[in-house]
Amino acid sequence: MEDTCQQPPLFTFGVIADIQYADMDDGFNYSRTRRRYYRSSLQLLRNAQRSWLDSAVRPDFILQVGDIIDGFNKDRDASDRALDSVLTELSYTSMEVHHVWGNHEFYNFSRSSLLRSKLNSTLHTDRSYSGAQAGGDIYAYHFSPFPGFMFVILDAYDVSLLGREESSEQYKRALNMIKQYNSNEDLNCPPNTDEGHKLVQRFCKFNGGFSQDQLDWLDSVLSSADEKQEKVTIVSHLPIHPCSTTPVCLAWNFDELLAIIQSHGSVVCFIAGHDHDGGYCQDKGTGVHHLTLEGVVETPPESNAYGTVSVYEDRMVLKGVGRIPDRECVFPPSQTNTDP
Repeated sequence: MEDTCQQPPLFTFGVIADIQYADMDDGFNYSRTRRRYYRSSLQLLRNAQRSWLDSAVRPDFILQVGDIIDGFNKDRDASDRALDSVLTELSYTSMEVHHVWGNHEFYNFSRSSLLRSKLNSTLHTDRSYSGAQAGGDIYAYHFSPFPGFMFVILDAYDVSLLGREESSEQYKRALNMIKQYNSNEDLNCPPNTDEGHKLVQRFCKFNGGFSQDQLDWLDSVLSSADEKQEKVTIVSHLPIHPCSTTPVCLAWNFDELLAIIQSHGSVVCFIAGHDHDGGYCQDKGTGVHHLTLEGVVETPPESNAYGTVSVYEDRMVLKGVGRIPDRECVFPPSQTNTDP
């Protein structure tokens, strides 16, 4: 194990989540139990990009795992201005940035606007994505930073009340789904459940899910990766493993996505944000590592919340800064059936 990590990594990448920048004084989360440092989150992003630039081995790309600006910008007519501030900061790294969409992207912009924006990484990176996208208005794609490795960016709000016109069929289907479990007048309030049904709390307006079209696309992508014996990392704003987050932050149909991962042997890691406390678990059945990143917006100005991941043939090693802890994720053996 030690010999492996003494070798130079095959490639590296930076990770940061839930920046939620807004040019406003500190505030609190929805339930007013946690302080949020809206203005200073830009400085924490600046700390991250300077660290990546000064690193002896610069990251090959950055994963920005969603909620890049806060929803408060919308009411202040400051969405474009706030986004420009954050993207300008990120541009100083001169590194490729892959943006994931979270609920705060949809508080600020419509889905059609996001597809035309600089947050659509398929339009504003140097790689060719021909045939690598899910299709339609689903923001999901894959890319390969190094031979034998694939990253899949998923759209966790493909099925959602956010970013959809209320007259659309997608909105109506999402509303029917959430109302099966959440009878509150304010759908941002989690359903009241007893101790044995905590997972139902995920049916809130600030969460979402994956459509059947996106799940079918992912299944096809992973089948191809299985055949090529590629190692796949999946990235989504919403976590999908109940042991990697609190129930109120889970994707609506997390179980369907877990079932697809279980049916393939190529997935080694799942990276998410959304839960500002972060989390981690290794699935006992598949060996897949589920990493939920701590959020920048709830990180005090004197601390930090970013990391750099070094990838080797048999593992990923996360070097965290501030609230993000170091982790070593040894890749699980392939789950693919082979002939004796």
